[in-house]
Amino acid sequence: MKFCSHCAAPITLRIPADDSRERHVCESCGIVHYFNPRNVVGCIPVFGEQVLLCRRAIEPRHGYWTLPAGFMELGESTSAGAVRETHEEAGAIVEIGPLYSLLNVPHAEQVHLFYLANMTSSQFNAGEESLEVALFHEQEIPWDEIAFPTVKQTLEWFFADRAAGIFDSDTPFSVHSRDILPSEKI
Repeated sequence: MKFCSHCAAPITLRIPADDSRERHVCESCGIVHYFNPRNVVGCIPVFGEQVLLCRRAIEPRHGYWTLPAGFMELGESTSAGAVRETHEEAGAIVEIGPLYSLLNVPHAEQVHLFYLANMTSSQFNAGEESLEVALFHEQEIPWDEIAFPTVKQTLEWFFADRAAGIFDSDTPFSVHSRDILPSEKI
Protein backbone atom coordinates (compact mmCIF):
# COMPACT_ATOMS: atom_id res chain seq x y z
CA MET A 1 0.00 0.00 0.00
CA LYS A 2 1.45 3.36 -1.03
CA PHE A 3 -1.37 5.83 -0.44
CA CYS A 4 -4.10 6.24 2.18
CA SER A 5 -7.52 5.13 0.98
CA HIS A 6 -9.07 7.78 3.24
CA CYS A 7 -7.11 10.93 2.31
CA ALA A 8 -4.71 9.82 -0.49
CA ALA A 9 -1.60 10.92 1.42
CA PRO A 10 1.52 8.71 1.29
CA ILE A 11 1.65 5.75 3.70
CA THR A 12 4.56 4.82 5.95
CA LEU A 13 5.31 1.44 7.45
CA ARG A 14 5.87 1.70 11.21
CA ILE A 15 4.75 0.35 14.57
CA PRO A 16 1.90 2.55 15.83
CA ALA A 17 1.58 3.49 19.50
CA ASP A 18 -0.09 0.72 21.54
CA ASP A 19 0.77 -1.91 18.89
CA SER A 20 3.51 -4.48 18.43
CA ARG A 21 3.55 -4.96 14.64
CA GLU A 22 4.48 -2.83 11.70
CA ARG A 23 1.39 -1.38 10.06
CA HIS A 24 0.61 0.89 7.12
CA VAL A 25 0.04 4.27 8.77
CA CYS A 26 -1.07 7.55 7.20
CA GLU A 27 0.99 10.33 8.77
CA SER A 28 -1.47 12.91 7.42
CA CYS A 29 -4.81 11.70 8.82
CA GLY A 30 -3.50 9.13 11.33
CA ILE A 31 -5.47 6.14 10.05
CA VAL A 32 -3.85 2.78 10.61
CA HIS A 33 -4.56 0.40 7.72
CA TYR A 34 -4.81 -3.18 8.97
CA PHE A 35 -4.40 -6.19 6.69
CA ASN A 36 -5.97 -9.34 8.07
CA PRO A 37 -6.64 -12.87 6.81
CA ARG A 38 -9.51 -13.43 4.41
CA ASN A 39 -12.16 -16.00 5.29
CA VAL A 40 -13.00 -18.66 2.73
CA VAL A 41 -16.36 -20.23 3.60
CA GLY A 42 -18.02 -23.30 2.17
CA CYS A 43 -19.77 -26.52 3.00
CA ILE A 44 -19.90 -30.25 2.47
CA PRO A 45 -23.22 -30.59 0.60
CA VAL A 46 -24.58 -34.07 1.22
CA PHE A 47 -27.42 -35.77 -0.67
CA GLY A 48 -28.07 -39.25 0.63
CA GLU A 49 -24.69 -41.00 0.65
CA GLN A 50 -23.13 -38.62 -1.88
CA VAL A 51 -21.19 -35.36 -1.66
CA LEU A 52 -21.53 -32.54 -4.19
CA LEU A 53 -18.31 -31.29 -5.79
CA CYS A 54 -17.65 -28.55 -8.35
CA ARG A 55 -15.03 -28.60 -11.13
CA ARG A 56 -13.44 -25.14 -11.11
CA ALA A 57 -13.88 -22.87 -14.15
CA ILE A 58 -11.52 -20.26 -12.70
CA GLU A 59 -7.95 -20.00 -11.47
CA PRO A 60 -6.36 -20.99 -9.26
CA ARG A 61 -6.60 -24.71 -10.02
CA HIS A 62 -8.84 -24.43 -13.10
CA GLY A 63 -10.32 -27.83 -13.95
CA TYR A 64 -9.80 -29.35 -10.51
CA TRP A 65 -12.58 -30.46 -8.15
CA THR A 66 -13.52 -28.65 -4.95
CA LEU A 67 -16.25 -28.25 -2.40
CA PRO A 68 -18.37 -25.16 -3.10
CA ALA A 69 -16.63 -22.33 -1.26
CA GLY A 70 -15.41 -18.79 -1.69
CA PHE A 71 -14.56 -15.56 0.03
CA MET A 72 -16.93 -14.34 2.70
CA GLU A 73 -18.59 -11.01 1.91
CA LEU A 74 -18.92 -8.07 4.28
CA GLY A 75 -22.25 -8.05 6.09
CA GLU A 76 -22.77 -11.82 6.09
CA SER A 77 -22.08 -14.54 8.60
CA THR A 78 -19.73 -17.41 7.78
CA SER A 79 -22.67 -19.83 7.54
CA ALA A 80 -24.66 -17.46 5.29
CA GLY A 81 -21.59 -17.12 3.08
CA ALA A 82 -21.31 -20.91 2.81
CA VAL A 83 -24.97 -21.15 1.75
CA ARG A 84 -24.50 -18.34 -0.80
CA GLU A 85 -21.34 -19.86 -2.28
CA THR A 86 -23.04 -23.26 -2.62
CA HIS A 87 -25.91 -21.71 -4.53
CA GLU A 88 -23.64 -19.55 -6.73
CA GLU A 89 -21.17 -22.29 -7.64
CA ALA A 90 -23.39 -25.37 -7.64
CA GLY A 91 -26.97 -24.13 -7.95
CA ALA A 92 -27.79 -26.21 -4.89
CA ILE A 93 -29.99 -25.24 -1.98
CA VAL A 94 -28.70 -26.50 1.36
CA GLU A 95 -29.76 -26.60 4.98
CA ILE A 96 -26.60 -25.54 6.75
CA GLY A 97 -25.45 -27.57 9.72
CA PRO A 98 -22.68 -27.07 12.26
CA LEU A 99 -19.17 -25.85 11.55
CA TYR A 100 -17.13 -28.92 10.63
CA SER A 101 -13.58 -27.82 9.83
CA LEU A 102 -11.40 -24.77 10.29
CA LEU A 103 -8.09 -24.71 8.44
CA ASN A 104 -5.52 -21.95 8.83
CA VAL A 105 -3.58 -21.11 5.67
CA PRO A 106 -1.25 -18.33 6.91
CA HIS A 107 1.01 -18.31 3.85
CA ALA A 108 -2.04 -17.49 1.68
CA GLU A 109 -3.42 -15.07 4.32
CA GLN A 110 -6.61 -17.15 4.56
CA VAL A 111 -8.75 -19.12 6.99
CA HIS A 112 -11.00 -21.83 5.46
CA LEU A 113 -14.23 -22.78 7.24
CA PHE A 114 -16.44 -25.66 6.06
CA TYR A 115 -19.91 -26.48 7.39
CA LEU A 116 -21.87 -29.70 7.21
CA ALA A 117 -24.91 -29.23 4.96
CA ASN A 118 -27.78 -31.27 3.61
CA MET A 119 -29.05 -30.62 0.10
CA THR A 120 -32.80 -30.02 0.14
CA SER A 121 -33.20 -31.70 -3.27
CA SER A 122 -31.17 -33.41 -5.97
CA GLN A 123 -31.38 -30.26 -8.11
CA PHE A 124 -28.07 -28.54 -8.91
CA ASN A 125 -26.31 -26.91 -11.85
CA ALA A 126 -22.93 -25.40 -12.62
CA GLY A 127 -22.64 -21.71 -11.83
CA GLU A 128 -20.30 -19.27 -13.59
CA GLU A 129 -17.29 -20.41 -11.56
CA SER A 130 -17.87 -24.13 -12.21
CA LEU A 131 -17.27 -26.18 -15.36
CA GLU A 132 -19.48 -28.95 -13.98
CA VAL A 133 -21.03 -30.11 -10.74
CA ALA A 134 -21.56 -33.73 -9.70
CA LEU A 135 -22.53 -35.95 -6.79
CA PHE A 136 -19.91 -38.50 -5.72
CA HIS A 137 -19.89 -41.56 -3.49
CA GLU A 138 -16.70 -41.75 -1.42
CA GLN A 139 -15.07 -44.34 -3.71
CA GLU A 140 -15.79 -42.12 -6.75
CA ILE A 141 -14.06 -38.99 -5.41
CA PRO A 142 -11.32 -37.90 -7.87
CA TRP A 143 -8.72 -37.62 -5.08
CA ASP A 144 -5.84 -36.81 -7.44
CA GLU A 145 -7.86 -33.96 -8.93
CA ILE A 146 -8.86 -32.18 -5.72
CA ALA A 147 -8.00 -28.48 -6.03
CA PHE A 148 -6.82 -27.57 -2.53
CA PRO A 149 -5.32 -29.31 0.53
CA THR A 150 -8.02 -27.77 2.74
CA VAL A 151 -10.74 -29.45 0.67
CA LYS A 152 -8.91 -32.79 0.57
CA GLN A 153 -8.35 -32.71 4.34
CA THR A 154 -11.99 -31.80 5.03
CA LEU A 155 -13.25 -34.61 2.80
CA GLU A 156 -10.88 -37.12 4.46
CA TRP A 157 -12.12 -36.10 7.91
CA PHE A 158 -15.74 -36.23 6.75
CA PHE A 159 -15.58 -39.74 5.29
CA ALA A 160 -13.61 -41.04 8.31
CA ASP A 161 -16.17 -39.56 10.72
CA ARG A 162 -19.06 -40.92 8.69
CA ALA A 163 -17.49 -44.41 8.65
CA ALA A 164 -17.03 -44.18 12.43
CA GLY A 165 -20.72 -43.31 12.89
CA ILE A 166 -20.03 -39.86 14.32
CA PHE A 167 -22.99 -38.32 12.49
CA ASP A 168 -25.39 -41.09 13.56
CA SER A 169 -25.26 -40.21 17.25
CA ASP A 170 -26.50 -37.27 19.27
CA THR A 171 -23.03 -36.81 20.73
CA PRO A 172 -21.58 -33.43 19.79
CA PHE A 173 -18.34 -33.57 17.87
CA SER A 174 -15.36 -31.25 17.91
CA VAL A 175 -14.56 -29.05 14.95
CA HIS A 176 -11.58 -30.41 13.04
CA SER A 177 -8.74 -27.91 12.77
CA ARG A 178 -5.16 -27.74 11.54
CA ASP A 179 -2.68 -25.46 9.86
CA ILE A 180 -1.84 -25.96 6.20
CA LEU A 181 1.88 -25.59 5.53
CA PRO A 182 3.36 -23.63 2.62
CA SER A 183 4.62 -26.92 1.13
CA GLU A 184 0.96 -27.99 0.75
CA LYS A 185 0.06 -25.87 -2.26
CA ILE A 186 -3.11 -23.86 -1.96
